[in-house]
Order: sequence, then structure tokens, then C-alpha cells
Amino acid sequence: MKLPAYDDLAFDADGAPSAWGLFGLDDSIGRLNLITPETVLAAVALVRRGVSFGLDAALDAFDPPLDDTRAPARHRVLRGGETDVTDLDDALDDYFPQISSQWDSLAHIAARPGVFYNGRSLEDIERGANTIDHWNARGVVTRGVLLDVARAPSHPRDADHGPVAISVDDLEAARERAGLTYSPGCAIVVRTGFVAWYAGQDHATRVALSQRLEAPGIEHSEAMARYLWDSGAAAIVSDSFATEVWPPDFSIDAEPFGFLHRVLIGRLGFAIGELWDLEALAEDCAEDGVAEFLLASAPLHLRGGIGSPANALALK
Repeated sequence: MKLPAYDDLAFDADGAPSAWGLFGLDDSIGRLNLITPETVLAAVALVRRGVSFGLDAALDAFDPPLDDTRAPARHRVLRGGETDVTDLDDALDDYFPQISSQWDSLAHIAARPGVFYNGRSLEDIERGANTIDHWNARGVVTRGVLLDVARAPSHPRDADHGPVAISVDDLEAARERAGLTYSPGCAIVVRTGFVAWYAGQDHATRVALSQRLEAPGIEHSEAMARYLWDSGAAAIVSDSFATEVWPPDFSIDAEPFGFLHRVLIGRLGFAIGELWDLEALAEDCAEDGVAEFLLASAPLHLRGGIGSPANALALK
């Protein structure tokens, strides 16, 4: 379908744009609807060398968790059997599916208190609207485009861990350097360098970060919301904590764009991926000069789930 331009969307009294109803009143997957069979076939054609890259950081990569409402998963190996050859199984206790590389479903953040994407209530969410299992039914298979902001000559030295806001101009510069164009239903994948930086930090630095988190990401602005909507992309993904710069601006003056999740997820129906490990993929893209790839992800079939591990691969 051809979507209206950002400036032609309906806007609420608070100045927030809305895509509610564009994909139907019963829709629970938002812009993932833009991934059509034609989109998938075009993405599959990008696989020319037969190489693949896992995009998930380890489940225990972020310890202590960057979000203090989540706890580290406890992994136990279970031994069974009564013969000399013992069989082994796994158990994960206190497992938070969004503890590491993750997807946010459209049930993750409300557009405004108590009102989620497509006007759903909390009770609707509890009955299964907007949840991650709707994604699992089709998976996420599309064209990915890597915007390697971390490789920009002008990239600030501390941008891989400080609250540096990535502007529309920064994304455009990365897109032009890579020779990319956007396509309907694609996934915009932004590398900030945060995951790689975090992996090299000592425990004391990680603890301090968990207590007062700061991280780079796309800026909180209407210009960014307009840019992403008009790009035609289905998803925005990064290797940083929230994909948008952290912390948000919760002040009244910054509403409704100070916390961009409320607009991108709650209003516009974007799929958002966070904390993906993009290092090996980015290195390969820099070496061969090709920054587009087949992106394949299988979100959990978790009924009523709010998010999922990314379970993502890039294939070139």
C-alpha cells in the first residue's frame, strides 16, 4: 500500500502524528505490514556470497543489566539419564527476553498513559493485541541497510558510550557514504559502536552505567520521526540501549517527541531493535563496500509477549 507522507498524517491536539487505522483497526504489527512477498524476494536476491552474521549479543553480555528493572538470567545445565552417557538440558531462571539484543513489540510502550498503538487499552494488550507473537507468525525477513555512523570521520570520540544524539543529517551522511537508498519495508540498522565499547569496560564501569545510564542514539525530534516515516522503512535497529539517545527528555516542553518510543512505537507502529551486535557485519560491509543484506529474524512465539530476543541473522 502507498502510505501518506508524514505531514499528511492525522495529528492529535498534542501535536503527535498517528498511523492508527492505516493498516486496519485490528492490526497488531504496524509497519511490518510493509514487508510483502515482493519485499522478501528482493531481499533474498541480495545474498550473493553465501556468508552470514549472527546479530545477537550474548544473553549475559550486559551485566549488570542496563535496565535496573531487569535481572540477569541464571543459566543452569541439567543432567539426566542413568547411563554412562549423561544427557544434558538447559534451564533459564528469571529470564527477561529483552535483557540483551531484542525487539520491542507494539505492546512495549504506550502512546500516552494507558493507550497503545491503534488505540488499544492495557486490557486489550492483556488479551493479546500488539504482542510479539503476531510477529512470530510471519517472522521478520526483509532488506537491511547498515548506516555505520560510528565510522564517520566526524563521529565524536565519546559517541560510543555518551548521550550523543544522532541527527537526521548524520543518518543521511552515513546513507550517502554507503551508496544506499531506502526501500519499502526495509530495516534501517544504525551502528553507534556502543556494544563494542561496552564489551571492553571493566565491572566498575558497567555497574556505574547501570545506575546512571547514558547512551548514544537517534535524536528526540519531530525531524527524526518525519525522516523515518517517509523513508518507507518497517524497522529501526541499533547497537545501542534504546536506539534513541538516552536518557529521554521527559519535560513538558519536549512532548511529544522527547521520548521518541511513544511516537515511533505507540503512534507510528515501528518495529524497534536494540542492543544488536553489529561489529562483524559492519567490518564485512566496510571491506566489501556492500552495506545491504538479507535480514532474517525469528521472534519468540510467546503468547502475550512484550518483546523478544532478536534471533537475527544478516546474510550477504
